[in-house]
Amino acid sequence: MAAQLNTLLRAAYEHVCPVPPVAGAVCAVRRRVRAVLADWSVPADIAEEALLVVSELVTNAVVHARPPAVLRLSLAQADGAPTVRIEVTDAGPALAVGQALLGIDPDEHGRGEAIVHALATRHGIRVHSGGVTRWADLVAA
Repeated sequence: MAAQLNTLLRAAYEHVCPVPPVAGAVCAVRRRVRAVLADWSVPADIAEEALLVVSELVTNAVVHARPPAVLRLSLAQADGAPTVRIEVTDAGPALAVGQALLGIDPDEHGRGEAIVHALATRHGIRVHSGGVTRWADLVAA
């Protein structure tokens, strides 16, 4: 019975969302994440920061990686503080290292990682057989 309850509680605070490789995907994912965070009663300041991090990680997956991409969002309590974990997994880089994307303004490129680093309490990248997972934790103060 306890194992079933733990599974139900974990499922209540975990959300998985496929990220389609199409224009408008980031906006659609943001709307979905906003609703999930509201359902979970995540504090407004953490929710807004989480939306920025989601935007950056999902944009990275759509623009720079091969599909499929998946967003996994979870909420846990760490030392009594709510922690939102954002993970975006993709199938790996779409271009070889050093190859430039056509139509991307270099002045508007490359800020996403700095934004994630500035907002996240912890963050990282895992490379695995299924691709690459970029993750970030945001902890309420």
